[in-house]
Amino acid sequence: MAGLALPGLMPRQTMGISMPPKSHFEPTWDSLSQYKTPPWFRDAKFGIWAHWGPQCVPEQGDWYARRMYQEGDSAYKYHREHYGHPSIYGFKDVIHQWKADRWDPEHLIDLYKKAGAKYFMALANHHDNFDNYNSRHHSWNSVALGPKKDIVGTWEPIVRAAGMRFGVSVHAAHSWSWYEVAQGSDKTGIYKGVPYDGVLTKSDGRGNWWQGLDPQDLYEQHHTPGTGLVWDWNKAQGSSIPDDAYCNNFYDRVIDLIDQYDPDMVYFDDTVLPLYPISDVGLRIASYYYNQNMKRRHGRLEAVLTGKGLSEQQRQCMVWDIERGYSHRIEPLPWQTDTCIGQWHYLRSCFTDHWYKKPNDVVHMLVDIVSKNGNLMLNIPLPGHGEPDDDELKFLADLTRWMDIHGDHIYASRPWRVYGEGPSTVDAGRASGNFNEGKDKPYVAQDIRFIQKGGSLYAFLMAWPEDGKATITSLAQGSANGDGRIERVEMLGTHGPLAFSRDTTGLTVNLPSRRPTDYAYALKIDGPGITRRDS
Repeated sequence: MAGLALPGLMPRQTMGISMPPKSHFEPTWDSLSQYKTPPWFRDAKFGIWAHWGPQCVPEQGDWYARRMYQEGDSAYKYHREHYGHPSIYGFKDVIHQWKADRWDPEHLIDLYKKAGAKYFMALANHHDNFDNYNSRHHSWNSVALGPKKDIVGTWEPIVRAAGMRFGVSVHAAHSWSWYEVAQGSDKTGIYKGVPYDGVLTKSDGRGNWWQGLDPQDLYEQHHTPGTGLVWDWNKAQGSSIPDDAYCNNFYDRVIDLIDQYDPDMVYFDDTVLPLYPISDVGLRIASYYYNQNMKRRHGRLEAVLTGKGLSEQQRQCMVWDIERGYSHRIEPLPWQTDTCIGQWHYLRSCFTDHWYKKPNDVVHMLVDIVSKNGNLMLNIPLPGHGEPDDDELKFLADLTRWMDIHGDHIYASRPWRVYGEGPSTVDAGRASGNFNEGKDKPYVAQDIRFIQKGGSLYAFLMAWPEDGKATITSLAQGSANGDGRIERVEMLGTHGPLAFSRDTTGLTVNLPSRRPTDYAYALKIDGPGITRRDS
């Protein structure tokens, strides 16, 4: 039953059903601290995300549904030129244009699996407040409107048939304040003072394509706007605070999503949890999700729930996610970076101007993150029609070639005694966290990252030494980490052992004459005592 809650999650009188037996997880931090990250996530290391919805139709990048209502913004200008003024043609009408007519999910999942992804993330909704699934608590959804397809429900069985884990991302908790600009109007020009379509109501739809729908349910403007967009619901900083009806509807929508599609992973684009700390909705969702996951798996918990900006206690309760950033240390608990090769929503100029991330950028991120006990989830943005562009296809093909050689040695690996060595490991004083990617200097030949698996140590050379020799100082004789005996060294993608020598300055390896790949070259090092016990 959609919306079925467990004890302590919703008042008995709002459910109209008898309460089930006592839950394993309760909606408190102390109870959620029982959580243990499932082995599948620790082993997967790499996932791909389709951050895809109606905001991709204009091909103008991130936050289009907000920026189109901000006079002077490039998205506002584009919207007026291509669609009309937002008082007449609003985001609701962009939704109407979304057809997903070139979307081939079977082919895409095949490409993602070949590129090494062990899990796939579908966008359930974004701040635009449009549900990309058969939502039973929100009329603005992809089954009723736009492509008239259950986007999440189409991805899910294809992903599982491919042997991958399935996740969903939920962003709609912020729609309340994010859309407040839709209530505004131009301050200059011929439309000065004419309200944008965010003020329309159900009665205004007579004779229009959206007759019977209430734009207020999409734009969530049943309230007075705050003085500015405040991400963390801080009234003192000008945030308007969602009412109970909004919070309860968000809860119902997420529970419906969990009940219908049984995701292995739920990603929240929120500091800590949705609507935290002004509501306990996030805690109630977390406990419900864990309990339902265990119930469906006969007592085995395989759920992954992510949040950002977590305290040390909260990292015991869920998986810490870092947006477009990373950690500067080996984290004691598994974590994740989410990033994108371009903008989160499809931006046409990323293709026409060829400024997507390069495969070597992503591979270096992956190796660095895995060496620190993390996973990488990578967004490959899709245009509104659903077909990737040529640069994206080339990116996936290049990544596939690298993963064909290295993937099996990365999956199910664990951190070593140190994550790496070289200039890039020197902490410049920046804290681990969101939006710190791309701030380091380029890797040099002395930069190395370590992982271990199956009794072997893997040393990834982040750049190729000009003299054809790699020296690993962490494996110097007598060093704290180099106390084992080295018997064999080889490079993945080549055949046969490599010559090496070892002294108090390090392990020096004569590299092969030909590079097996174009970036991130992995030495496999074997010998008793080289690795530590897997954790």
